Amino acid sequence: MNAKQCAQDLHSDIIEWRRRLHQIPEIGFDLFQTCQFVKDRLNEMGISYENMAGTGVLATICGEETGPTIALRADMDGLPIKEETGLDYASVNGNMHACGHDAHTAMLLGTAKILAENKNLLKGTVKMIFQPAEETTGGAKIMIDEGCMKNPHVDAVIGLHIGQLFKEVGDGQIGIRYGSMMAAVDSFIVNVRGQGGHGARPHQCIDPIIASAEMITSLQRIVSREIDPTHEAVLSICMIQGGTTTNVIPEAVEFKGTIRTLDKDDRLFIEKRFKEICSSIAHANRAEAEITYGKFYPAVVNDEDFTRFFAESAAKIVGKRNIVEIKTPGMGAEDMAYYLLETKGTFFSLGSFRSDRDTQYPHHHSKFDINEDVLWIGPAVFAQTVIDFFKDHEQKSTLKNY
Repeated sequence: MNAKQCAQDLHSDIIEWRRRLHQIPEIGFDLFQTCQFVKDRLNEMGISYENMAGTGVLATICGEETGPTIALRADMDGLPIKEETGLDYASVNGNMHACGHDAHTAMLLGTAKILAENKNLLKGTVKMIFQPAEETTGGAKIMIDEGCMKNPHVDAVIGLHIGQLFKEVGDGQIGIRYGSMMAAVDSFIVNVRGQGGHGARPHQCIDPIIASAEMITSLQRIVSREIDPTHEAVLSICMIQGGTTTNVIPEAVEFKGTIRTLDKDDRLFIEKRFKEICSSIAHANRAEAEITYGKFYPAVVNDEDFTRFFAESAAKIVGKRNIVEIKTPGMGAEDMAYYLLETKGTFFSLGSFRSDRDTQYPHHHSKFDINEDVLWIGPAVFAQTVIDFFKDHEQKSTLKNY
Protein backbone atom coordinates (compact mmCIF):
# COMPACT_ATOMS: atom_id res chain seq x y z
CA MET A 1 0.00 0.00 0.00
CA ASN A 2 1.25 3.45 -0.91
CA ALA A 3 -0.35 5.48 1.90
CA LYS A 4 0.70 8.80 0.39
CA GLN A 5 -0.84 8.04 -3.01
CA CYS A 6 -4.01 6.63 -1.45
CA ALA A 7 -4.51 9.81 0.59
CA GLN A 8 -3.79 12.10 -2.35
CA ASP A 9 -6.28 10.18 -4.49
CA LEU A 10 -8.87 10.77 -1.76
CA HIS A 11 -8.01 14.44 -1.22
CA SER A 12 -11.04 15.91 -3.00
CA ASP A 13 -13.37 13.76 -0.88
CA ILE A 14 -11.64 14.86 2.33
CA ILE A 15 -12.06 18.50 1.33
CA GLU A 16 -15.73 17.96 0.50
CA TRP A 17 -16.35 16.22 3.84
CA ARG A 18 -14.58 19.00 5.71
CA ARG A 19 -16.65 21.69 3.98
CA ARG A 20 -19.93 19.92 4.66
CA LEU A 21 -18.99 19.54 8.33
CA HIS A 22 -17.88 23.16 8.43
CA GLN A 23 -21.43 24.27 7.62
CA ILE A 24 -23.00 22.39 10.54
CA PRO A 25 -20.81 23.00 13.64
CA GLU A 26 -22.38 21.75 16.85
CA ILE A 27 -21.47 22.21 20.49
CA GLY A 28 -20.42 19.82 23.25
CA PHE A 29 -22.33 16.54 23.20
CA ASP A 30 -25.15 17.90 21.00
CA LEU A 31 -23.53 16.71 17.76
CA PHE A 32 -26.56 15.06 16.22
CA GLN A 33 -26.01 16.15 12.59
CA THR A 34 -22.26 15.66 12.83
CA CYS A 35 -22.64 12.20 14.32
CA GLN A 36 -25.10 11.19 11.59
CA PHE A 37 -22.76 12.52 8.88
CA VAL A 38 -19.93 10.36 10.23
CA LYS A 39 -22.13 7.28 10.48
CA ASP A 40 -23.43 7.79 6.94
CA ARG A 41 -19.88 7.87 5.58
CA LEU A 42 -18.90 4.78 7.60
CA ASN A 43 -21.96 2.96 6.28
CA GLU A 44 -20.88 3.81 2.72
CA MET A 45 -17.43 2.36 3.51
CA GLY A 46 -18.86 -0.79 5.10
CA ILE A 47 -17.16 -0.10 8.44
CA SER A 48 -18.82 -1.24 11.67
CA TYR A 49 -19.29 1.23 14.51
CA GLU A 50 -21.09 1.89 17.76
CA ASN A 51 -22.30 5.02 19.51
CA MET A 52 -20.58 6.17 22.69
CA ALA A 53 -20.88 9.25 24.88
CA GLY A 54 -24.20 10.05 23.26
CA THR A 55 -23.00 11.44 19.94
CA GLY A 56 -19.54 9.91 19.83
CA VAL A 57 -18.74 7.16 17.34
CA LEU A 58 -16.27 4.30 17.75
CA ALA A 59 -15.51 2.66 14.40
CA THR A 60 -13.53 -0.57 14.24
CA ILE A 61 -11.67 -2.34 11.44
CA CYS A 62 -10.41 -5.82 12.24
CA GLY A 63 -7.60 -7.10 10.08
CA GLU A 64 -7.48 -10.57 8.59
CA GLU A 65 -4.84 -11.57 11.14
CA THR A 66 -4.89 -11.18 14.91
CA GLY A 67 -2.51 -8.74 16.51
CA PRO A 68 -2.31 -5.55 18.55
CA THR A 69 -4.82 -2.72 18.56
CA ILE A 70 -4.10 0.89 17.64
CA ALA A 71 -6.53 3.78 18.05
CA LEU A 72 -6.80 7.00 16.03
CA ARG A 73 -8.74 9.93 17.47
CA ALA A 74 -10.55 12.96 16.04
CA ASP A 75 -12.60 15.50 17.99
CA MET A 76 -15.77 16.72 16.28
CA ASP A 77 -17.28 19.65 18.20
CA GLY A 78 -17.32 23.32 17.29
CA LEU A 79 -17.54 26.56 19.25
CA PRO A 80 -20.32 29.08 20.03
CA ILE A 81 -18.70 31.71 17.78
CA LYS A 82 -20.36 33.58 14.91
CA GLU A 83 -18.28 32.90 11.82
CA GLU A 84 -16.85 35.88 9.91
CA THR A 85 -14.66 34.15 7.31
CA GLY A 86 -16.83 34.95 4.30
CA LEU A 87 -16.32 31.42 2.97
CA ASP A 88 -18.82 30.01 0.49
CA TYR A 89 -19.27 27.07 2.86
CA ALA A 90 -19.41 29.10 6.08
CA SER A 91 -21.49 27.92 9.02
CA VAL A 92 -25.24 28.23 8.65
CA ASN A 93 -26.27 27.77 12.30
CA GLY A 94 -24.52 30.49 14.32
CA ASN A 95 -21.74 28.25 15.66
CA MET A 96 -18.30 27.81 14.10
CA HIS A 97 -15.58 25.27 13.54
CA ALA A 98 -12.97 27.75 14.74
CA CYS A 99 -10.48 25.12 15.93
CA GLY A 100 -10.21 22.76 12.98
CA HIS A 101 -12.26 19.87 14.34
CA ASP A 102 -14.13 19.67 11.02
CA ALA A 103 -10.77 18.92 9.39
CA HIS A 104 -9.86 16.39 12.09
CA THR A 105 -13.10 14.51 11.47
CA ALA A 106 -12.74 14.59 7.69
CA MET A 107 -9.15 13.36 7.88
CA LEU A 108 -10.08 10.44 10.13
CA LEU A 109 -12.87 9.52 7.73
CA GLY A 110 -10.27 9.55 4.96
CA THR A 111 -8.05 7.29 7.04
CA ALA A 112 -10.95 4.92 7.64
CA LYS A 113 -11.57 4.63 3.91
CA ILE A 114 -7.90 3.92 3.13
CA LEU A 115 -7.64 1.25 5.82
CA ALA A 116 -10.94 -0.37 4.90
CA GLU A 117 -9.79 -0.67 1.28
CA ASN A 118 -6.51 -2.24 2.43
CA LYS A 119 -7.94 -4.44 5.17
CA ASN A 120 -5.88 -7.40 3.95
CA LEU A 121 -2.71 -5.60 5.11
CA LEU A 122 -3.92 -5.08 8.66
CA LYS A 123 -2.43 -7.51 11.13
CA GLY A 124 -4.45 -6.39 14.10
CA THR A 125 -7.30 -4.05 14.95
CA VAL A 126 -7.76 -0.33 14.27
CA LYS A 127 -10.16 1.74 16.35
CA MET A 128 -11.23 5.17 15.10
CA ILE A 129 -12.53 7.41 17.85
CA PHE A 130 -14.83 10.23 16.68
CA GLN A 131 -15.18 12.18 19.91
CA PRO A 132 -17.60 14.88 21.12
CA ALA A 133 -17.05 17.69 23.63
CA GLU A 134 -13.31 18.37 23.50
CA GLU A 135 -14.01 22.09 23.79
CA THR A 136 -16.31 21.79 26.78
CA THR A 137 -16.32 19.07 29.44
CA GLY A 138 -13.95 16.43 28.10
CA GLY A 139 -15.69 13.94 25.86
CA ALA A 140 -12.52 11.81 25.86
CA LYS A 141 -13.07 10.86 29.48
CA ILE A 142 -16.64 9.75 28.76
CA MET A 143 -15.57 7.73 25.71
CA ILE A 144 -12.95 5.98 27.84
CA ASP A 145 -15.41 5.35 30.68
CA GLU A 146 -17.76 3.73 28.18
CA GLY A 147 -15.04 1.38 26.94
CA CYS A 148 -13.47 2.79 23.77
CA MET A 149 -10.00 1.69 24.91
CA LYS A 150 -11.07 -1.86 25.83
CA ASN A 151 -12.30 -5.07 24.15
CA PRO A 152 -9.76 -5.28 22.66
CA HIS A 153 -7.34 -3.27 24.76
CA VAL A 154 -5.71 -0.40 22.86
CA ASP A 155 -1.92 -0.78 22.69
CA ALA A 156 -1.20 2.65 21.18
CA VAL A 157 -3.12 5.82 20.36
CA ILE A 158 -2.51 8.75 18.00
CA GLY A 159 -4.22 12.12 17.66
CA LEU A 160 -3.51 15.29 15.73
CA HIS A 161 -4.30 19.00 15.79
CA ILE A 162 -4.34 21.11 12.66
CA GLY A 163 -3.51 24.80 12.34
CA GLN A 164 -0.65 26.82 13.79
CA LEU A 165 -0.63 25.93 17.48
CA PHE A 166 3.17 25.98 17.37
CA LYS A 167 4.82 28.69 15.26
CA GLU A 168 7.84 26.59 14.31
CA VAL A 169 5.62 24.05 12.54
CA GLY A 170 5.22 25.32 8.98
CA ASP A 171 2.46 24.69 6.46
CA GLY A 172 2.31 20.98 5.67
CA GLN A 173 4.88 20.05 8.31
CA ILE A 174 4.46 17.61 11.18
CA GLY A 175 5.24 18.89 14.67
CA ILE A 176 6.23 16.38 17.32
CA ARG A 177 7.29 16.66 20.93
CA TYR A 178 8.83 14.10 23.26
CA GLY A 179 7.18 14.17 26.68
CA SER A 180 4.95 17.04 27.83
CA MET A 181 3.27 18.81 24.92
CA MET A 182 0.27 20.67 26.38
CA ALA A 183 -0.69 21.75 29.87
CA ALA A 184 -3.03 20.48 32.54
CA VAL A 185 -5.85 22.96 33.15
CA ASP A 186 -7.61 23.90 36.38
CA SER A 187 -9.98 26.77 37.10
CA PHE A 188 -11.10 28.63 40.16
CA ILE A 189 -13.85 30.89 41.45
CA VAL A 190 -13.28 32.78 44.70
CA ASN A 191 -16.19 34.54 46.39
CA VAL A 192 -14.95 36.91 49.08
CA ARG A 193 -17.66 38.01 51.51
CA GLY A 194 -17.33 40.89 53.93
CA GLN A 195 -19.70 43.47 55.33
CA GLY A 196 -20.81 46.31 53.11
CA GLY A 197 -21.40 49.90 54.06
CA HIS A 198 -20.67 53.53 53.27
CA GLY A 199 -17.35 54.29 51.61
CA ALA A 200 -16.85 57.17 54.03
CA ARG A 201 -16.95 54.83 57.05
CA PRO A 202 -14.73 51.84 56.14
CA HIS A 203 -14.05 51.13 59.82
CA GLN A 204 -17.68 49.99 60.11
CA CYS A 205 -17.25 47.56 57.21
CA ILE A 206 -15.30 44.45 56.28
CA ASP A 207 -13.97 45.39 52.86
CA PRO A 208 -13.99 42.44 50.41
CA ILE A 209 -12.27 44.56 47.73
CA ILE A 210 -9.16 45.07 49.87
CA ALA A 211 -9.11 41.38 50.81
CA SER A 212 -9.53 40.32 47.16
CA ALA A 213 -6.79 42.66 45.99
CA GLU A 214 -4.40 41.23 48.56
CA MET A 215 -5.30 37.68 47.49
CA ILE A 216 -4.79 38.43 43.80
CA THR A 217 -1.39 40.01 44.40
CA SER A 218 -0.25 37.19 46.66
CA LEU A 219 -1.43 34.46 44.30
CA GLN A 220 0.88 35.77 41.58
CA ARG A 221 3.85 34.99 43.81
CA ILE A 222 3.10 31.26 43.74
CA VAL A 223 4.48 30.95 40.22
CA SER A 224 7.17 33.63 40.49
CA ARG A 225 8.53 32.62 43.90
CA GLU A 226 7.40 29.10 44.80
CA ILE A 227 7.62 27.11 41.56
CA ASP A 228 10.94 25.97 40.08
CA PRO A 229 11.74 28.67 37.48
CA THR A 230 12.65 25.98 34.93
CA HIS A 231 9.07 24.64 35.10
CA GLU A 232 6.29 26.16 33.02
CA ALA A 233 3.25 27.27 35.02
CA VAL A 234 0.61 29.96 34.60
CA LEU A 235 -1.88 31.45 37.07
CA SER A 236 -4.14 34.06 35.50
CA ILE A 237 -6.95 36.07 37.06
CA CYS A 238 -9.35 36.56 34.16
CA MET A 239 -12.40 38.17 35.78
CA ILE A 240 -13.16 40.25 38.85
CA GLN A 241 -16.55 41.63 39.79
CA GLY A 242 -17.75 43.60 42.81
CA GLY A 243 -19.42 46.84 43.76
CA THR A 244 -22.04 48.97 42.08
CA THR A 245 -21.12 52.63 42.67
CA THR A 246 -18.42 55.03 43.90
CA ASN A 247 -19.35 55.45 47.55
CA VAL A 248 -20.52 52.01 48.69
CA ILE A 249 -18.26 49.22 49.94
CA PRO A 250 -19.86 46.04 48.59
CA GLU A 251 -20.86 42.97 50.50
CA ALA A 252 -18.92 40.61 48.24
CA VAL A 253 -16.35 40.38 45.45
CA GLU A 254 -15.88 37.46 43.07
CA PHE A 255 -12.84 36.68 40.94
CA LYS A 256 -12.18 33.83 38.52
CA GLY A 257 -9.26 32.47 36.56
CA THR A 258 -7.26 29.58 35.20
CA ILE A 259 -4.15 27.64 36.17
CA ARG A 260 -1.95 25.76 33.70
CA THR A 261 0.84 23.36 34.65
CA LEU A 262 2.97 20.65 33.04
CA ASP A 263 4.38 18.95 36.13
CA LYS A 264 1.88 16.92 38.16
CA ASP A 265 3.58 17.82 41.47
CA ASP A 266 3.40 21.52 40.57
CA ARG A 267 -0.29 21.08 39.87
CA LEU A 268 -0.93 19.66 43.35
CA PHE A 269 1.30 22.24 45.04
CA ILE A 270 -0.41 25.22 43.38
CA GLU A 271 -3.84 23.95 44.40
CA LYS A 272 -2.69 23.57 48.00
CA ARG A 273 -1.05 27.00 48.16
CA PHE A 274 -3.95 28.67 46.35
CA LYS A 275 -6.42 27.54 48.99
CA GLU A 276 -4.06 28.36 51.86
CA ILE A 277 -3.40 31.89 50.62
CA CYS A 278 -7.01 32.79 49.95
CA SER A 279 -8.25 31.35 53.25
CA SER A 280 -5.49 32.97 55.32
CA ILE A 281 -5.89 36.41 53.77
CA ALA A 282 -9.66 36.25 54.20
CA HIS A 283 -9.19 35.38 57.87
CA ALA A 284 -6.64 38.20 58.35
CA ASN A 285 -9.16 40.68 56.94
CA ARG A 286 -12.10 39.31 58.97
CA ALA A 287 -13.72 38.22 55.71
CA GLU A 288 -14.79 34.82 54.38
CA ALA A 289 -13.58 33.15 51.18
CA GLU A 290 -15.62 30.50 49.40
CA ILE A 291 -13.28 28.73 46.97
CA THR A 292 -14.46 26.60 44.05
CA TYR A 293 -11.46 24.85 42.53
CA GLY A 294 -12.06 22.74 39.44
CA LYS A 295 -9.56 20.20 38.11
CA PHE A 296 -10.03 19.60 34.41
CA TYR A 297 -7.82 18.07 31.71
CA PRO A 298 -4.45 16.61 32.71
CA ALA A 299 -1.29 17.46 30.78
CA VAL A 300 -0.76 15.94 27.32
CA VAL A 301 2.34 13.77 27.71
CA ASN A 302 3.63 11.89 24.66
CA ASP A 303 5.42 8.59 25.05
CA GLU A 304 9.00 9.25 23.91
CA ASP A 305 9.68 5.86 22.31
CA PHE A 306 6.37 5.77 20.46
CA THR A 307 6.82 9.36 19.30
CA ARG A 308 10.18 8.39 17.74
CA PHE A 309 8.47 5.48 16.04
CA PHE A 310 5.70 7.77 14.79
CA ALA A 311 8.21 10.33 13.50
CA GLU A 312 9.90 7.66 11.37
CA SER A 313 6.57 6.69 9.85
CA ALA A 314 5.53 10.30 9.24
CA ALA A 315 8.86 11.02 7.56
CA LYS A 316 7.96 8.46 4.89
CA ILE A 317 5.07 10.75 3.94
CA VAL A 318 6.44 14.30 4.31
CA GLY A 319 10.23 13.74 4.42
CA LYS A 320 12.57 14.05 7.40
CA ARG A 321 13.09 17.80 6.88
CA ASN A 322 9.36 18.34 7.45
CA ILE A 323 9.35 16.60 10.83
CA VAL A 324 9.80 19.46 13.29
CA GLU A 325 10.55 18.95 16.96
CA ILE A 326 8.54 21.38 19.08
CA LYS A 327 10.97 22.88 21.57
CA THR A 328 8.56 24.41 24.07
CA PRO A 329 5.23 22.88 25.14
CA GLY A 330 2.06 24.91 24.76
CA MET A 331 0.08 26.03 27.78
CA GLY A 332 -3.22 25.33 26.10
CA ALA A 333 -5.12 22.18 27.08
CA GLU A 334 -6.44 19.14 25.19
CA ASP A 335 -8.44 16.17 26.41
CA MET A 336 -6.29 13.91 24.24
CA ALA A 337 -4.44 13.74 27.56
CA TYR A 338 -6.93 11.19 28.89
CA TYR A 339 -6.16 8.67 26.14
CA LEU A 340 -2.43 9.06 26.77
CA LEU A 341 -2.98 8.18 30.42
CA GLU A 342 -4.48 4.87 29.28
CA THR A 343 -1.73 3.70 26.91
CA LYS A 344 1.38 4.80 25.03
CA GLY A 345 0.87 7.17 22.13
CA THR A 346 1.49 10.58 20.68
CA PHE A 347 -0.34 13.79 19.82
CA PHE A 348 1.11 15.70 16.87
CA SER A 349 0.60 18.99 15.11
CA LEU A 350 -0.17 19.33 11.40
CA GLY A 351 0.82 22.81 10.27
CA SER A 352 -1.82 24.54 8.17
CA PHE A 353 -2.40 28.23 7.52
CA ARG A 354 -3.70 30.41 4.71
CA SER A 355 -0.64 31.92 3.00
CA ASP A 356 -2.93 34.00 0.76
CA ARG A 357 -4.07 36.08 3.74
CA ASP A 358 -2.28 39.10 5.15
CA THR A 359 -3.37 38.14 8.66
CA GLN A 360 -3.19 34.66 10.18
CA TYR A 361 -6.09 34.38 12.58
CA PRO A 362 -5.57 32.14 15.62
CA HIS A 363 -7.68 29.22 16.79
CA HIS A 364 -11.00 30.23 18.36
CA HIS A 365 -11.13 33.42 16.25
CA SER A 366 -14.22 34.24 14.16
CA LYS A 367 -12.00 34.42 11.02
CA PHE A 368 -9.91 31.29 11.67
CA ASP A 369 -9.31 29.11 8.62
CA ILE A 370 -6.92 26.43 7.40
CA ASN A 371 -5.13 25.57 4.18
CA GLU A 372 -7.06 22.63 2.74
CA ASP A 373 -4.11 21.65 0.52
CA VAL A 374 -2.53 19.79 3.45
CA LEU A 375 -5.57 17.70 4.39
CA TRP A 376 -4.30 14.59 2.62
CA ILE A 377 -1.28 14.51 4.94
CA GLY A 378 -3.25 13.55 8.06
CA PRO A 379 -4.76 10.35 6.58
CA ALA A 380 -1.48 9.43 4.88
CA VAL A 381 0.46 9.72 8.13
CA PHE A 382 -2.21 7.89 10.13
CA ALA A 383 -2.40 5.01 7.62
CA GLN A 384 1.38 4.70 7.26
CA THR A 385 1.85 4.59 11.04
CA VAL A 386 -0.84 1.93 11.41
CA ILE A 387 0.81 -0.33 8.82
CA ASP A 388 4.26 0.23 10.33
CA PHE A 389 2.90 -0.45 13.83
CA PHE A 390 1.60 -3.86 12.81
CA LYS A 391 4.82 -4.70 10.95
CA ASP A 392 6.93 -3.69 13.93
CA HIS A 393 4.86 -5.84 16.28
CA GLU A 394 5.11 -8.82 13.91
CA GLN A 395 8.89 -8.47 13.64
CA LYS A 396 9.32 -8.25 17.40
CA SER A 397 7.10 -11.29 17.91
CA THR A 398 9.14 -13.26 15.36
CA LEU A 399 12.42 -12.38 17.08
CA LYS A 400 10.94 -13.25 20.47
CA ASN A 401 9.88 -16.67 19.26
CA TYR A 402 13.09 -17.35 17.34
